[in-house]
Amino acid sequence: MAKFDQLIITAAICGAEVTRNETPYLPLTPEELSDEAKKCYDAGACIVHLHVRDPEGNPTQDAAIFKRTVGLIRQKAPNLIVQVSTGGATWMKAEERIQSIESAPDMATLSTGSCNFGDDLFLNSKGMVLEFAKKMSERAIMPEFECFEIGHIHFANWLVQKGHVVWPHFHYDFVMGVPGAIAATVPLLVRMREEIPAEASWTVAGIGRMELPMATVALAMGGHVRVGMEDNLYYSKGVLAKSNAELVARIVRIAKELGRPIATPDEVRDYFHLQKKSL
Repeated sequence: MAKFDQLIITAAICGAEVTRNETPYLPLTPEELSDEAKKCYDAGACIVHLHVRDPEGNPTQDAAIFKRTVGLIRQKAPNLIVQVSTGGATWMKAEERIQSIESAPDMATLSTGSCNFGDDLFLNSKGMVLEFAKKMSERAIMPEFECFEIGHIHFANWLVQKGHVVWPHFHYDFVMGVPGAIAATVPLLVRMREEIPAEASWTVAGIGRMELPMATVALAMGGHVRVGMEDNLYYSKGVLAKSNAELVARIVRIAKELGRPIATPDEVRDYFHLQKKSL
């Protein structure tokens, strides 16, 4: 396959931890999330990473809410690649977390190991990961390996080697800077990149104030970028981002300065071997 130079931008627009008390700009309802996804698409994102909330604004993996939200996104931005979270929130059980894939997404995150997550434990046992991988395979959903530690990359590689995950292309997301997991530093990013197969692609999600520095380094390294309010609330020190699209637009500007063309959803679908889905 020819080298893929275009920049893949993922917008993580909500998450499970952020609240309206922290920022009034956080989208929560299916209507708000789908509007935000459309704005991110217009700004240059080709993947939306999706969590949803219940009517009270609490994180949920409820299949009906995911279906409603994914359906609205596909109405407003039909080309946008929808990637749902199966991580949910740290306190959720496996059977709740996996409900998100009932919304017929293009992709889903597959967290490939446990780690400390602030004051909590993000549990991903071997059995849970294997079961999630099996269910994604049955629904022809492409997994994105979500790695909070280097050992998570090794387990993802094992899943591929043993045939538990079969796809024409593999994509890894390095989540860096979560308190209790791998730090967001350039040497560690380089080390993580060295551990994935040469033909695979990767994205970095820097947490908090490290979102922009890690994104900029990833741009220069030929990697890809995840930005959004799930990971970072601020546009600059002390200044809240007014939308996820604002964070996407900044990455587009920096990428252009560095000579990286922005990938379109159609280009990424071809690269990832994704077929368009509908509910």
